[in-house]
Amino acid sequence: MIRVLIADDQELVRTGFRVILNAEPDLEVVGEAGDGREAIEAVQALRPDIVLMDIRMPNLDGIEATRRIATAPGSPRVLILTTFDLDEYVYEALRAGASGFLLKDAGADELLHAVRVVAAGEALLAPSITRRLIEDYAHRPPPRERPAALAELTPRELEVLRLVAGGLSNADIARQLVVGDATVKTHVARIFAKLDLHDRAQAVVLAYESGLVQPGAAAST
Repeated sequence: MIRVLIADDQELVRTGFRVILNAEPDLEVVGEAGDGREAIEAVQALRPDIVLMDIRMPNLDGIEATRRIATAPGSPRVLILTTFDLDEYVYEALRAGASGFLLKDAGADELLHAVRVVAAGEALLAPSITRRLIEDYAHRPPPRERPAALAELTPRELEVLRLVAGGLSNADIARQLVVGDATVKTHVARIFAKLDLHDRAQAVVLAYESGLVQPGAAAST
């Protein structure tokens, strides 16, 4: 059972999400919050697996709430839901520790898929957002030097990180490297530990910002 907390300042939006999610046998809405502060308190009290987080909320916005939630030990994964398809929100949400970013005009099936994907530890972005994210990095000057933490990775771990940043799942990486799924999972866990990453979304951001992955050179399956 995937435990979900809904954080949105509009009651009708929360009700709609709750009806969709509670209709699924593997999903349970354990609580709701009307702003960022309530979301943080609810996370501490209810220990959800996933937080559906609106960005624009009173008292404390969703990005700052995400940042505070993501830095806590044993934090849930955060899926950002917003009506605003704006670049600055995408970047800030990912840097704050969000695991996914989905527009509110997505259909019910897309929402359910997003919750399950993020709960499984994958990163999820709306396709239009992914395209613009890569285009933005393509126009940035290359970094002068890579973060020192990358030097701690083995050549194989660097290769796995590049493939993660290319959007490949563990199964895809295993097929490409001709290794077992468990081996890939071990590599990913070690990469996250060495780089102090919360999940795959942060790994993608780090790989692009450090120049480890160049836009236009995405991995193929």
